[in-house]
Amino acid sequence: MQTEAIILAGPHDIARRTVGLHAPRANEAVVAMRHSAISAGTERLLWSGDMPPFPGMGYPLVPGYEAVGEVVEAAGDLKAGDTVFVPGSDRFDGARGLFGAAAATAVTDADRLVRIDAGHGESAALLALAATARHAIAGVGRALPDLIVGHGAFGRLLARLTVAAGGAPVVWDTDPARRAGAQGYEVRDPGADDATYATIYDASGADGILDTVIPRLTKGGEIVLAGFYARPLSFAYPPAFLREARLRISAEWTRDDLRATRDLVEAGLLRLDDLITHRSAAADARAAYATAFTDPDCLKMVLNWEGVR
Repeated sequence: MQTEAIILAGPHDIARRTVGLHAPRANEAVVAMRHSAISAGTERLLWSGDMPPFPGMGYPLVPGYEAVGEVVEAAGDLKAGDTVFVPGSDRFDGARGLFGAAAATAVTDADRLVRIDAGHGESAALLALAATARHAIAGVGRALPDLIVGHGAFGRLLARLTVAAGGAPVVWDTDPARRAGAQGYEVRDPGADDATYATIYDASGADGILDTVIPRLTKGGEIVLAGFYARPLSFAYPPAFLREARLRISAEWTRDDLRATRDLVEAGLLRLDDLITHRSAAADARAAYATAFTDPDCLKMVLNWEGVR
């Protein structure tokens, strides 16, 4: 078996190429991809060469962990024709599948796939990003954010989920163009905001973020690192000491997060489609990835795999 896939052979070395696929094993499904989204966080670091050492990391690799496709060979409780969210695959021959969703065809464990209504179209590819936001705020003892730093796609999803859960967050963004698009919350210029906050979530992944937000924390408050950070994090100790600051790190989604988020989307309680600002044919991957990572107006780029196999 073979498929067309995006291959990242090294920093800035990206192209669509033909790669081999391992034959499906028991409980593995074959999915024809319809759309895949480009992550402005981890994929940007892989593309730039700034990704810190990480288990399974290495080139060449098939990037992507946000995709939606159609089951063509069923397994588990799936049926041929089902529309599913695809978090990726590691079943490529000659390329690592640390993520592995940016391919025309994928072989992956059926248990990793989540069935979703076909009517959501390309926006279903954003389910993992939304589930990661849900993972950050869901759970016993976790306070909803009072302040969210960053109004990119991930920050907007955090804010929307917070509002849906009954919260009223403030969001910071330094880019005036990105302060538009709020839905039930306020977006502020951090330089013009002198308030303090009990719970601060960082969705920016920015260098030096702790020294930015610790002075804005109330005593005994919590900072949640929900971004992905290329460089070691450090902070000045006295401001954190004075505030008795607490720090939590939020990792990726679980399957329960994915299903719960899918249910919110299908119930009309969480909107994803308006986060997609740019679209490209998979054949134009090199230009699409450059746009996704360098154009400040690009909130989310989606590749179209229709007709590519």
